[in-house]
Amino acid sequence: MSQRTTTIYDIKGLKKSYGDHLILNIRRLEIHRGTIYGMIGSIGSGKSTFLNILAGVTKQTDGTVKFENEEFETNWLGKIKQNREIALANFASISSGSTVSDIVKSIDKNRLEKHTSNYFQNGSLSVLLKRKLAALSPGELSLLNMIIALESDPRVLMIDDYGVFFDKNMESDFRKKIVRMNKDLGTTIVLAAPSDQHIKRVASVLIYLDNGHISKIRPGVGRGSFNKDRKQSRRGGQRNYRKSS
Repeated sequence: MSQRTTTIYDIKGLKKSYGDHLILNIRRLEIHRGTIYGMIGSIGSGKSTFLNILAGVTKQTDGTVKFENEEFETNWLGKIKQNREIALANFASISSGSTVSDIVKSIDKNRLEKHTSNYFQNGSLSVLLKRKLAALSPGELSLLNMIIALESDPRVLMIDDYGVFFDKNMESDFRKKIVRMNKDLGTTIVLAAPSDQHIKRVASVLIYLDNGHISKIRPGVGRGSFNKDRKQSRRGGQRNYRKSS
C-alpha cells in the first residue's frame, strides 16, 4: 500500500457517459480520510453514479479515480475487482427472495442475536424478520439498508438516498450512530440525498451536484473527529478541495 496521506480519494478529469449523454464531469476533487461528506443533488444530477464509481461498482468513461493513491484493480475482462475496504449501501447483489432474517445473518451470523435485539424486537420492526425483501415498502427497505450500512466495518462507507424516508426519531438515532462510527472507527463516510435537510446536520463537508458538475462545496454542521490528526486532515482537506468547472 502507498504511503499514508490525508487524501483517501484523488479524482481528476472524471467523466461518465452513457452513449452520447454525459452524466458526470468532475474536473478535480480530493476526499480526505476520516471525514463525513454530504453529496446533494436532485434526481439526474449524477450523485448515485458518482457513488457507484467511488465504490468501484461502475467504471468511469474517462479520467482517474485513485483510492489510497492507486487506481482500482481490474480483472482480465476489464471489470473492477471488489475492494472490501469500501462499502456501498444498496441491495443490488441481494436476491429479492431473501428474507430480512437472511440478510441480517449475512452481516455476521455470530452476532444475529445482537442485531435482532438492537433493531427488530420493538414495535413494527419485529414483524420484518420473516418478510422477503421484495415485500418491503420503500421506507422499510431504506431502514434495512441503513442497518446493514451501520453494522458493516469498512474504511469507507457510502449511503445513497440518506434520510429520504426518515421520521424525526429515525433521523436522530441514525445521525448519532453515524457520528459514533466515524468517531470511534475513523470511517470515511459519504452520504447522498436530493436535499441537505438531514445531511447538513451530520456532514463536515457538503458537495452540491448540478447536472453532473460540482456547483459548490460548503462546510456542514458536523464537526466530530476521533483524534487530533483527523482534525488536521479535515482542516487541510477543506482548504484543498477543488470544485469542477
